[in-house]
Amino acid sequence: MDLSSQDIKFLPGVGPKKADLLAKELGICSVEDLLRHYPYKYVDRSRFYYLHEISEEMPFIQVKGQIIRFEKVGEGHNQRLTAIFTDGKQTIDLVWFKGIKWVLEKYKTRIEYVIFGKPSSFNGRYNIVHPEIEIASQLPPPEQMGLQPFYNTSEKMKSNFLNSKTIQKIIFPLLQNIKTGIPETLPAFILQKFALLNLTESLVNVHFPKNADLLNKARQRLKFEELFYIQLNILRQSKWRDLHFKGFIFGQIGHNFNTFYKEHLPFELTGAQKRVLREIRIDVASGRQMNRLLQGDVGSGKTLVALMCMLMAIDNGFQACIMAPTEILANQHFASINEFLGDLGVKTALLTGSTRKKARVVLHEQLRSGEMNLLIGTHALIEDTVQFKNLGFVVIDEQHRFGVEQRSRLWKKNVNPPHILVMTATPIPRTLAMTLYGDLSISVIDELPPGRKPIQTYHYYENKRQGLNQFIAKQVQAGRQIYIVYPLIQESEKIDLQNLETGLEYMCEVFPDFKISKVHGKLKPAEKEHEMQKFVSGETQILVATTVIEVGVNVPNASVMVIESAQRFGLSQLHQLRGRVGRGAEQSFCILLTDYKLGADTRKRMEIMVRTNDGFEISEADLQLRGPGDLEGTQQSGLPFELKIANIARDGKMLEIARNAALEILEKDPLLEKSENRILAQQLRKMVTNTLNWGSIS
Repeated sequence: MDLSSQDIKFLPGVGPKKADLLAKELGICSVEDLLRHYPYKYVDRSRFYYLHEISEEMPFIQVKGQIIRFEKVGEGHNQRLTAIFTDGKQTIDLVWFKGIKWVLEKYKTRIEYVIFGKPSSFNGRYNIVHPEIEIASQLPPPEQMGLQPFYNTSEKMKSNFLNSKTIQKIIFPLLQNIKTGIPETLPAFILQKFALLNLTESLVNVHFPKNADLLNKARQRLKFEELFYIQLNILRQSKWRDLHFKGFIFGQIGHNFNTFYKEHLPFELTGAQKRVLREIRIDVASGRQMNRLLQGDVGSGKTLVALMCMLMAIDNGFQACIMAPTEILANQHFASINEFLGDLGVKTALLTGSTRKKARVVLHEQLRSGEMNLLIGTHALIEDTVQFKNLGFVVIDEQHRFGVEQRSRLWKKNVNPPHILVMTATPIPRTLAMTLYGDLSISVIDELPPGRKPIQTYHYYENKRQGLNQFIAKQVQAGRQIYIVYPLIQESEKIDLQNLETGLEYMCEVFPDFKISKVHGKLKPAEKEHEMQKFVSGETQILVATTVIEVGVNVPNASVMVIESAQRFGLSQLHQLRGRVGRGAEQSFCILLTDYKLGADTRKRMEIMVRTNDGFEISEADLQLRGPGDLEGTQQSGLPFELKIANIARDGKMLEIARNAALEILEKDPLLEKSENRILAQQLRKMVTNTLNWGSIS
């Protein structure tokens, strides 16, 4: 029985209208989708309370008794219906503001009901607004009712009488009818090895658990399954790639690399940089195509490592390229790489949207002939007109800013795919890296180059602004430059925050003698570039900006980062912004400005920022505080798949167990051809049926 092909509209209590709503609002189309729409919380229905036990702090109560009488107040839209309900000793008010006619027709006095809802207090009396009411004789004994599930719904669903209770009423008979017919999705040897419940028991007990122990076992099984298949899919793709793509062999360390190492290194490499270079050297000499993620905090020297890897490629007769997400960053890479190379004789070029047609013609010709060794650019690199003679090494900087399809087009720039190094200055927690980049080898630069002073971070409230202004003035007078970052561009009525426009006016008033630039996302690219360049060149001393400067701005002379309304930013974003300073030899500072009213989580974020500069510690804390999706943007959208029950922040240990189980299977059977693994191959095929298979793409 394939539950994924059974339409929910044929289920009792659903029909075409509700099925359409479930599909549009929650993406639930099949019976399997419905069974995999797990409750987000549970309420204990296994006991009744007496009315004298209740308090406002209780999230929900369940009481048994009778309605004594109804009282209707008001007319039309302002009507309110109150039922006086008693448990035989005390009374409570049941209140309705809508559906009054239906309530009066359905519920009667002197019948024993079970009432369920959230208690609140008004004028000294407890009440429950819009309670759930069921006839007591039609319910099982409380000890059999167990934990009641609550399901996520939308406002549109609720307004169409499709609330959590309705979903519960649709799922309950469904599970009763197919208790023996839910096909297993994990092989018997895995169930046995990890002592997991079978799928039928798990689904029954995740929706209608009799007790907390059974619920826990059901959740553990379903979490394991979810994480296991994600890891199996990632790792199988990696195995597939190893079998199908042979890598270019960089057999020698030649003139360019050796000369650069001996004569051009700006400083002694850190131990971490040397370790990463060794890891990459092994990859590019192995005959396998490299796909490696290089993580390193802001200023850790990733670009230098990438350049030395590209020199390895050039020494072995290959071309190399580096792709950056913005023109500003591409320009910076071009300038810093040329500065590093000096007179080494490596021919480099820059290709962005601003490159003139005449220059492009020459550049394309030199690329095709092989005269051009190293190309630096933006998305312009993936255009079809860009053709290399022999591309062997690709570096993608701030790779999360590019789509998979964009990255994949660089693969096609050679008959055999080049080695790929993707870099990020956003430290990624280990569990998230195993999931987002589980098919890539991971290298980490966890040391800063010598001579860098740790940035000093302070958390100030608004009343310190005058002292902060004096500090800014002193820094500018000493020849330093300042960033002021705001979360909004224009004033919002809903959110009372300092915003860029009023901030700019304020800064111009306070510092009339200083030159100020402004940069935000609504400026045209040319305007943005012009304003940025004024700051980069030192023409302006203060840059008032939104988070567009989060990535890819390198001004060693900037020593102060002021973040206005810092409570509006996540930890990782605060850390990225802080990384814009501390790039020169001077002491740098980051000032987090907030108002007094801060929640516990926000206060914790500020404390972590003040305490540590370690990006990995910060990213782990951010994962715990905000969950995986928000590290990339909003909710779980940061992930390339939807997690329905597992949570990467909390289920890290299980993720490791699931990954190791998947690795063990693939070591013995990389193509999942053995009979005991047939079920795994079937499930993976099902997983990718509706998605493009990017198995060969980093």
